[in-house]
Amino acid sequence: MRNPERSALLKVSGLLGSTVVAMGLGLSSACAQKNPTVEYNQPAAPQQTKAPFSGAGPAASVPAGAPNEAQPGQSFEQWRDAFRQQALAGGIDAQTFDRAFASVQPDPAVVEADRSQPEFTRPVWKYLEGALDPLRVRQGQARLAQHARILGEVDARYAVDADAVVAIWGMESNYGSHMGNKNVIRSLATLAYEGRRPEFAHAQLLAALKILQHGDVPASFMIGSWAGAMGQTQFIPTTYNQYAVDFDGDGKRDIWGSPGDALASTANYLKASGWIAGQPWGFEVRLPAGFDYSLAELTIRKPLGEWQGMGVQGVNGGPLPSGLSGEQASLLLPAGHRGPAFLVLHNFRAILKYNNSSAYALAVGLLADSFKGGGRIVGAWPLEDVPLSRSQRIELQRQLAARGHDPGAVDGIIGANTRKAIRACQQEFGWPADGYPTPALLDRLRTP
Repeated sequence: MRNPERSALLKVSGLLGSTVVAMGLGLSSACAQKNPTVEYNQPAAPQQTKAPFSGAGPAASVPAGAPNEAQPGQSFEQWRDAFRQQALAGGIDAQTFDRAFASVQPDPAVVEADRSQPEFTRPVWKYLEGALDPLRVRQGQARLAQHARILGEVDARYAVDADAVVAIWGMESNYGSHMGNKNVIRSLATLAYEGRRPEFAHAQLLAALKILQHGDVPASFMIGSWAGAMGQTQFIPTTYNQYAVDFDGDGKRDIWGSPGDALASTANYLKASGWIAGQPWGFEVRLPAGFDYSLAELTIRKPLGEWQGMGVQGVNGGPLPSGLSGEQASLLLPAGHRGPAFLVLHNFRAILKYNNSSAYALAVGLLADSFKGGGRIVGAWPLEDVPLSRSQRIELQRQLAARGHDPGAVDGIIGANTRKAIRACQQEFGWPADGYPTPALLDRLRTP
């Protein structure tokens, strides 16, 4: 999972096959991760790099002295030998380590993937179109029927709705058919030796060795994404050690070959994230004319009754759900004020803890709804608002700074500081202050 530093390393969606524009929503990357940064579009689905969940600490303790980053001129073998000493000091036995590292060498493909910075991004509506593909919906409905008994038992134990569990299964590994084909030990060793986040990879590698030592899976079957996300659930090793469960009772937490273990592990994680059984993740709404779009931030929460008092209606013009009037909700505008609007509740945030991307959480919620005949978006997408490329986002941040609006780091990531700067600039221009970066805004900023 996610886990997120989606967020640690950004998950690159293998299922949907392309990067979605990085536009932060307002929560920090966390959810289950540390120092979060919620991104509108940067989903990370299987193959991605899940950032470390904030609650999922490394399974193997690291002795004081910290991770051994490769030193200048240090060979992989020298790094490996130094890491071996740390692993053994941290509780890994020599036999486990030596078997896991037999013939392991850095993987050039992992290095390339880690250093890749996609220039062009995919609109959120295209991402959702792929996520809600009719075939994926039908397959999910079939899995719900096929595993009804297991899902019923999972629900009874964890109080997490089956539709949500299966939707995450579909998004993470296409119901177990796309788990990645990388040797996790090799991938994590590569990232710990010469990746951009060696400390993160170091912790995950120790946790992966702990899994092998526990006997849950042999090294040859520990496969996953280039970033170390594993199995049908795409858990990173630290998350696995904290939340994976042996649901079928065979003595192994097998998220690779056992649907029961995989589904129960997902439910266990959602439960720990605060999932509320029977409550919706959110729903599409209609906003009144003259609405204050600056309220569209996940950090802003109001009772549904208060949103309704501000003129927010159901998407078809009716009242908001009456039984939830006291529930806290946030307004989500995944494509700015010209696109669909959603009120999202607590379970949306629980999904974010699995994968810290608002586009991903929206896709999971809509996919779960689609299993029951829902999941259709009524509002129109602003198709002409093509997402800015990475270089354009960097230029936008520089232009904002030049006008006296601090965007934070000039890194091409649209986080909370950049959205705040965009809103200030939009207000200066007399535009709706939704904090959403568009080609029109960049063009206006380029004008002296």
